[in-house]
Amino acid sequence: MESDKPTPAEKHHPMLKMALELGPLMVFFFGNLRGEWLAKTFPALSAVGGPLFIATALFMAATILSLVVSKIIFKHLPIMPFVSGVVVLVFGSLSIWLQDETFIKMKPTIVNALFGVVLLGGLLFGKSLLGYVFNAAFQLDDEGWRKLTLRWGLFFLFLAVLNEAVWRNFSDAAWVNFKVWGTMPITILFTLAQMPLIMRHSVETEGSAEK
Repeated sequence: MESDKPTPAEKHHPMLKMALELGPLMVFFFGNLRGEWLAKTFPALSAVGGPLFIATALFMAATILSLVVSKIIFKHLPIMPFVSGVVVLVFGSLSIWLQDETFIKMKPTIVNALFGVVLLGGLLFGKSLLGYVFNAAFQLDDEGWRKLTLRWGLFFLFLAVLNEAVWRNFSDAAWVNFKVWGTMPITILFTLAQMPLIMRHSVETEGSAEK
C-alpha cells in the first residue's frame, strides 16, 4: 500500500479526487432510495435482493471503478480508500451471498475500528502512524503527531461505536442517511477542531524556510 501523499495529478484535480472518494457513497444512497424502481427497470437486479442489497451491489461496483480510475489517473491508491474498498468488497459479497444485511452494516464499524486500533497500537510502540498518511498535507513536530494520532485513533473508535448504535437501533433508511449525510459532517467538524493543535505544532519545511 502507498501513502496518501498527493501526486501532481491529484493536486491539479482535487474535485475529481473528491468525486472518486465520495461517489460510491452517493451511489449507495441512490441505490437504497430507488432500489424498487431499479429492480423494476433492470429486472436482473432483482436477483440481488431488496433495495439495500441492490445498493450494496452498486456500491461495490462504484468502489471498484473509483479505485481503478484513481490508479489510472493519479498513479497510486491512497491507503484509507484502498482498505475501505477491500472491506466493502468482502462484507458486501457476504451480505449479498447470505442475504444478510448485517455484514454491510458492520462494514463502517470494522473499517473505523481497524484504523483506530492501528493508530493507537502504533502509539504503544512509539510510532505516530498518522504522519505517514498526512505528512504531505502538513509538517508537525513529534509531540504534535503523537497528539493528533491519539485524537484520530479515539475518533475512529467513536465512529465505530456510533455506527453500531445507529444500525442496531434505527431503520435501514435512517442508517443509510446517517452513513451518507451524518458521518461526513461529523468528520469535517472533527478535522476543523484539530486546526489549533496543528497550528501550535507546525514546523517549517526547507522549502518554506527558503521563502
